[in-house]
Formats: sequence, C-alpha cells, structure tokens
Amino acid sequence: MALRIDRLEERRAKYAPVAAALEQLYGRKTFKPHDGMDELVSCILSQNTTDANRDRAFDALKARYASWEEVAQAPLDELIETVRPAGLASAKAANIQAALREIYRQRGEYAIDFLQELPVAEAKAWLTSLAGVGPKTAAIVLCFGFGMAAFPVDTHVHRVGQRIGFLPEGISANAAHDVMEAVVPPDAYYAFHLQLIYHGRSVCKARQPLCDRCPITAHCDYYAKTERQNDEPR
Repeated sequence: MALRIDRLEERRAKYAPVAAALEQLYGRKTFKPHDGMDELVSCILSQNTTDANRDRAFDALKARYASWEEVAQAPLDELIETVRPAGLASAKAANIQAALREIYRQRGEYAIDFLQELPVAEAKAWLTSLAGVGPKTAAIVLCFGFGMAAFPVDTHVHRVGQRIGFLPEGISANAAHDVMEAVVPPDAYYAFHLQLIYHGRSVCKARQPLCDRCPITAHCDYYAKTERQNDEPR
C-alpha cells in the first residue's frame, strides 16, 4: 500500500532551497563505501550512547578479536567487558553475537555484501530480522555501507526534520524513515542526511536552536511558528 503523507508536495518543495543553503554552509560529502559488517556492528554499539563511546567500544572489539568468527564464539562475559564503553554492554554484546551467528547460519560466512544485490525494501527487511537491528541501523548500514537508497533518521534528523517541516510534528523516528525517503531525492540521501546532522549539532540544537544564525529560516515551519507567536499581542 502506498505511503500517505500529508502536505507531501509542500514538504518536497522545501528540499531544494534547504539543501542549497546547507551545502553552502557545510559542503557536500560524496559517498565513500564502508565495510558493511563494520558498519553493522558499529551501529549496534552506537545505540543510546555517544559517538565517542561507540568508537571506544568498537576499537576495543577490533583490537581484541581478529575476525567476526572470534567475536561470535567469544565467551559472552568477555565480549561484554570488551564493549562496556558503549554502555548497555550486556544487551549489545548478546545482540552482536546473535546477529553474527544468524548471518553465518544463513550465508555460511560473516559477510553481508549480498545486500547490494537486493531491492532496498528487501535488504531492510533482512537486516531488521537480526537481533538489535531496527530501521535506523538498517538504513545506516545500507546507506553508509553500500551507498543504497536508504535515508537514516537519527535524533538530529528527527528533530531538525520536524522543525523545518520535512516531517510531520510528533512522528516517530521509525516512521520518519519512509517520509524522508519520499521527500528527499534518492541520489541525495547520503549527503543530505549528513548536512542535517551537521546543522542539528551546530545550529538547530535540541534545547535552544540558534535561529539568528540559521540560513534556512525562510523555509522553516518552527521559525515561522515562533515568529507568529512573538508577534501576537500580549
């Protein structure tokens, strides 16, 4: 069944001017393929933690184990201690091992490059069948690992997307993936995802957006609403 999105054409119309302004501000990153398995495990470690903690845990895991087979067969307590910097280590270690074992059971190897040959929807469905893999992790693996047309929605994209008006207010992060994929041209998913993250970190911050420094206020629903409220008589 086709996805129904209210104000879809209005949301799409925002893309070109917003993307042009953000590209001028942050540049445009071109796709560089990452290792799919690295991306998958790193994404599981990244859940509910900072990038720095994720990287510490991932680096420790790669330093301790020479292969994904060793990770899959490691004593669980040992793996938990290895990835502890990422937080929620017990759940993440168990999910990593469960995902690795399922990959090997289905594929006979610790590799997911075959996903590049699948339609995006089928690749997403396969990934989300793995332990610890939700829509965001699946989209990141496909987009960053293989350059496929999947649009990841993290906390910055979710927040900034709603403020600008790409996303309906109150939409869940999981549901937001399909909307962003309908609003943004597929060949721009990788670059625009990163531009929204940069903007969310530096200008459109969670607690206090710096609207006076923002180059896209003319296209932003949040800014228009705030201005209307400020203009109302008190």
